[in-house]
Amino acid sequence: MAETELPNPREIEELKEKKFNTIVAMITAVYAVILALSSLGGNHAMKEMLLSQQQASDQWAFYQAKSIREHLYKSQKTILENEITLLSGSLGAEATAKARAAVKELGDQEAKYGKDKKEIMHKARELENDRDKSKAKDPYFEYAEVLLQLAIILASVSILADSFAVFSFSLLFALAGTFMCANGYLQFLAIPFIQ
Repeated sequence: MAETELPNPREIEELKEKKFNTIVAMITAVYAVILALSSLGGNHAMKEMLLSQQQASDQWAFYQAKSIREHLYKSQKTILENEITLLSGSLGAEATAKARAAVKELGDQEAKYGKDKKEIMHKARELENDRDKSKAKDPYFEYAEVLLQLAIILASVSILADSFAVFSFSLLFALAGTFMCANGYLQFLAIPFIQ
């Protein structure tokens, strides 16, 4: 009859430890991938926020330049209208007609700059809205990064301590970090203390 060798309980325990360590290591790699996605999202949100702010500032500077031009034409028109009124008796018909044509031209320019201003203001407000959306996303990515880093640390400690309880805590931190990362991208829930 063939002899069967019973497994050594110590070897079985070592295989269990290796299996636990392998599983934790693989899950930790998933944590690292989600952490990289969080970091990428946070960097993108920050860049978009800064770019939108810069573009909005440029639009407001352009708006201010248009306002100055509009005011200049309005002032010149008012001065010319007052001069026409003061000199109405001494001006000839041809001079009065030219002056009135100049007043109309100044009024047209004033209206043009007023219209341009409205379009610029609309564009600046859109850019500020984009900035605010990116600004709202950024904190979620920051919290996600912290939570995922803590999850990776706890997973590493669970391997060293051979503790499923510590690994369970790392799973909780990773789930919270994953939720924050997803919320950073999708903005499906506004968490008051983060805004």
